Amino acid sequence: MNKRAIIGLIVIAVLMRNVALFGQSKVGTAASPFLGISVGPRATAMGAAFVAVSADASCLYYNPGGIAQLPGSQFMISHTNWLVGSKLNWLGVVLKLDGDNTIGASFTQLNYGEDLVTTVLQPEGTGELWGASDIAAGVSYARNLTDRFSIGGTVKYIQQKVFNEQANAFAVDVGLLFVTQFNDMKLGMSISNFGTDLRFEGKDLLHRVDLDPDRLGDNETIVANLKTDHWTLPLFFRVGLAMDVIRSKYSRFTLAVDALRPSDNTEILNVGAEFAVNNMLYLRSGYKSLFRKESEEGLTLGAGLNFSYGPNVSLGVDYCFMDFGVFEAVHMFGMKIGF
Repeated sequence: MNKRAIIGLIVIAVLMRNVALFGQSKVGTAASPFLGISVGPRATAMGAAFVAVSADASCLYYNPGGIAQLPGSQFMISHTNWLVGSKLNWLGVVLKLDGDNTIGASFTQLNYGEDLVTTVLQPEGTGELWGASDIAAGVSYARNLTDRFSIGGTVKYIQQKVFNEQANAFAVDVGLLFVTQFNDMKLGMSISNFGTDLRFEGKDLLHRVDLDPDRLGDNETIVANLKTDHWTLPLFFRVGLAMDVIRSKYSRFTLAVDALRPSDNTEILNVGAEFAVNNMLYLRSGYKSLFRKESEEGLTLGAGLNFSYGPNVSLGVDYCFMDFGVFEAVHMFGMKIGF
């Protein structure tokens, strides 16, 4: 009985510890949250369920391994009217070197705008402006190992800047894409933002101090540098499925689902669909952040047009609408050129 009681107490203690850990929130435990903002109006309109779709240059963000399976080279740019007046811009280019090797580059900027610098003595402003922005720039390489399996990676530089202070980091992304023999269903997987920590530095952190105020004759104006904490990057693990459930000469209907596990939040599912007519008109819908409590993200809708100019040149325009709960709706616009 004593042994059973001891074992029972140990089991209860372990269960209580696990429940306590499960209840702890991971929100706000990583820097650079802009790295989790979906890019590309096509992918975002499909609920950001794109790790296995990988059908345009935005797969540089979702799954760098997918660029090897694109039919050709592509340039893509998108603009998003993000939350509380901020602007998100994304640019990506993919170049097919040959049938197996592909390189790419991408650039992300989140601009928070500018405002007046105010102080206690000058509440109307000092005449200076302060601003904040985040950027991420990366170069990618992907290769087809077989006609159905590709692998790729991205090396990127990340910077956050607030007025005169900034933080820098480097990170890598790795992605895989496999086309199965079951109706060409695709399996995708990627790990994003595995890299160094961020720590803010800048001239506003320099202050003059008196190391020993009780002692006369010492230097009262020694310059000290305030040291800020290190913050990790948000690590994302994505795995997804995508399949054309309807495919004919004039139409196609694709379903996709992604499971996303971030290091700074709870796990979610993203689901999406795309209906294409004559490879010219595209209608899309999806839902983001399923099973996450108190999430403001949800329904996504979008449409696109694609015009072909010969066998290798095309022009496409895309739009996406995102419902963001208590915030205003988010609108994303994009253009892509295939060559």
